[in-house]
Amino acid sequence: MNRKLSNIILSVVYPLMIKPIRLLPGYFIVIAGIITANGAVVSAATSPERVQVTGEIIDTWCYVTEIMGDAQGTAHHLCAVWCAIGGIPVSILGEDGQIYMVLKVESEDTNVANPTIVNIQTHKVTVDGDLYERDGVKYLFVNQVADDQGVVNLNHEDYGIIPFGK
Repeated sequence: MNRKLSNIILSVVYPLMIKPIRLLPGYFIVIAGIITANGAVVSAATSPERVQVTGEIIDTWCYVTEIMGDAQGTAHHLCAVWCAIGGIPVSILGEDGQIYMVLKVESEDTNVANPTIVNIQTHKVTVDGDLYERDGVKYLFVNQVADDQGVVNLNHEDYGIIPFGK
């Protein structure tokens, strides 16, 4: 959405969010959940699309925030495993440069401390699954890990073992 349209929407909606409009005595309009913090209109999730994605399993938190530098490969493997066990969302950094947040893997009931996810953390994998997109975020329900090449990004000599150094 362009900035001008966002400003128009905010100029109309923002005063409503601050001070409710009285329609009839005792009744108020409540506006909630229709506009995000940046003024963009929230969209519904897309219908699932069957996809095959190849890329490295990453620790989403460290990758997005860059809190641990290059949060990929063998340099980040131990931290990525800890984060996956601790409940930090796991994603696939696709060869296309996109981040696919993994919400479910195969028949596992949970994504937190999921044994399948923990065992393939920082591995290069090819997965088949259902892709949903909402508000620019790609969510992936993995139906099958079709190929697991193991850890192929051997960067620990360049970066040390993060977070502990060399």
